Amino acid sequence: MNNLIEKYNIPGPRYTSYPTVPFWKNNPLKIKDWINTISKNSKTFNSNELSIYIHLPYCESLCTFCGCHKRITKNHAVETPYIDSVIKEWELYRKVFNFEPNIRELHFGGGTPTFFQPNQLIRLVSSIFNKSSINPNNTELSFEAHPNNTTEEHLKKLNEFGFNRLSLGIQDYSPIVQKAINRIQPFENVKHVHNKAKAIGYKSISHDLVFGLPKQKMEDIIETVSKTIQLKPDRISLYSYAHVPWIKGNGQRGFNESDLPKDSTKRALYEKAKQMLESEGYIEIGMDHFALNHDSLTKAFKAKKLHRNFMGYTTQKTNILIGLGASAISDSWFGFAQNEKSIEKYMDIVKSKKIPIFRGHILNELDIEMRKHILNLMCHFETEFNSNSQFREKHNKIIDRLNGMIKDDLVVVNEDKITLKQKGIPFVRNCCMAFDMDLVNKKISKNMFSKTI
Repeated sequence: MNNLIEKYNIPGPRYTSYPTVPFWKNNPLKIKDWINTISKNSKTFNSNELSIYIHLPYCESLCTFCGCHKRITKNHAVETPYIDSVIKEWELYRKVFNFEPNIRELHFGGGTPTFFQPNQLIRLVSSIFNKSSINPNNTELSFEAHPNNTTEEHLKKLNEFGFNRLSLGIQDYSPIVQKAINRIQPFENVKHVHNKAKAIGYKSISHDLVFGLPKQKMEDIIETVSKTIQLKPDRISLYSYAHVPWIKGNGQRGFNESDLPKDSTKRALYEKAKQMLESEGYIEIGMDHFALNHDSLTKAFKAKKLHRNFMGYTTQKTNILIGLGASAISDSWFGFAQNEKSIEKYMDIVKSKKIPIFRGHILNELDIEMRKHILNLMCHFETEFNSNSQFREKHNKIIDRLNGMIKDDLVVVNEDKITLKQKGIPFVRNCCMAFDMDLVNKKISKNMFSKTI
């Protein structure tokens, strides 16, 4: 395995989208062209279902492992004007929809969503659901939470509104690692919020862990997973730390490069965590995710209904994702659009009554074909070519590019079906790269993506 890690641990996309953001061609993206892709979607799929992601960018302190778009402040006066802008942005979308939206999923991400007071969050989601179709029994409402500032009021008020899932950011319980990433949160804080949420009635609680953090050792991952198992969350995300300081600047420079576990050492942390989790009944799902057998994520994975978008893995396979808030990304299947990253610029554009996108990508037929295959691989570890496809020549060249992985016994090609073997699952991103037309004739800059393993 060590030789394979050394061979395949190269920079590559995480494929939350295809084409990937560095290769988006519409910069700037015209609002008219973006809206046309949403209309095309509703007509093509004859559906009014959509998901909503809301980016809440504020945090009170900087975690040096974080790769998200955020603003560090202790000034909570920013809450009201920002929420007002997100509500106005949604109203702008409502005016251009050629359908009455049926919201199947809504997620608060960040930043730190629980930076905002509960009444502000309720005001936001109430405004979005006003005049929208929603079935409480068939809608997943979720939010990310920081254990240090998530109050009982947050948990109760959001649950009363219909939120049934939350994700707690843990990372690692080692005091040394926590100090290195500036994320100090004792196990007792996490235990308190987890147990309180469980008692209130949340159906699915997820813990986010990270391997490959600075100063993280094998005993740290063992301790972290052991404490996580004590609380038995329904889902666990075990993310690979993406070291991209060239993108995120000083936010990821709170430690030395020599503090980071390298290649096979880093992978060993994941494999140990995986072994511990599977011994407790957790099932590996997609890439970097685990869930218990009763959880909806596991059921979707087993039924091959798992979906992946800019929110990660989801059970709701809607063809439209609307991203609201500064830097949020939307997906209409036929196009992608990203909002302005600057909070001030985002709010100014919304105030001028314009949808605040600044770049994106309109997909052509080849993009959509490759997107389907990459999505299948990321969700199900397999994909199948259509023998009558107009892209047959492209498919043959993809198989040629997979020859190395086939010889290394990581991938099996059986007629028109491509399947990752069990030992090949850690290399799923590498397999997807063979389908990535943007990478075929272009050299990847070492500063373009994080490493794949």
